[in-house]
Amino acid sequence: MITARLIKLVRSLADHKGRREERLFVAEGSKCVCDTIGFFRPSRLFATPDWLEAHPAEASSAVERGAVVEECKKCQLRELSSLTATPPVIAVYHIPEAAEICGDEWKEGLVLALDRVQDPGNLGTIIRTADWMGVSTVVASKDTVDVYNPKVVQATMGAISRVKVVYVESLAEYLEDAAADGARVYGTFLDGENIYTASLGATGIVVMGNEGSGICPAVASTVGERLLIPSFPPERPTSESLNVATATAIVLSQFRSRQMKSRN
Repeated sequence: MITARLIKLVRSLADHKGRREERLFVAEGSKCVCDTIGFFRPSRLFATPDWLEAHPAEASSAVERGAVVEECKKCQLRELSSLTATPPVIAVYHIPEAAEICGDEWKEGLVLALDRVQDPGNLGTIIRTADWMGVSTVVASKDTVDVYNPKVVQATMGAISRVKVVYVESLAEYLEDAAADGARVYGTFLDGENIYTASLGATGIVVMGNEGSGICPAVASTVGERLLIPSFPPERPTSESLNVATATAIVLSQFRSRQMKSRN
């Protein structure tokens, strides 16, 4: 039964405080729910009759794993949802135990490190891009936006199920330790080497910075290989900077381009 108390609970999960207190987070929309329901333990599933009829396996899986499945009218889902367009399904999941980092994931491939990324849409898009580019680990500074923010979850389009996001107390210390162990640490700067001609390895850590101020000095001091994404043509006036999610996609694509060429 959809009560006022239940609506208040679900809507409280839009805030970090509510998620922290309840240890729950929300996924909205058919694709997002279908892509995540097998990876996170569901607490409740709210859906229209049509959605439940079209997705019997997902509904049965939720029940088998202890979730309460609520058949809802669209007007009820509208009260629960934080989206502009009312979704046909909303899942409430238990937040899993915090992911841990071994410290040597970079030896197997690329690791993405995020320094104080604040916008939920940017973080979600970065996770989605990492998933597409074969990056399975993201290490984030503790002041990066919460990965379980509903806007982040929505923007990942299910990639949150496949990409491990680990928050560390000190990103600078994590990078220092990795560099001391032999990791190539890359970062984007205005005084860096042109990424289109730079030497890029198949393993290492790629650091991306805050939307407004870029990579902070403490983290920047750990970066051994500074890269520049040049505008084109170089002399033409352009925007001051690239969006961090867009820049991440360009950087990762250049790493993958080198790897593909080396295989041919």
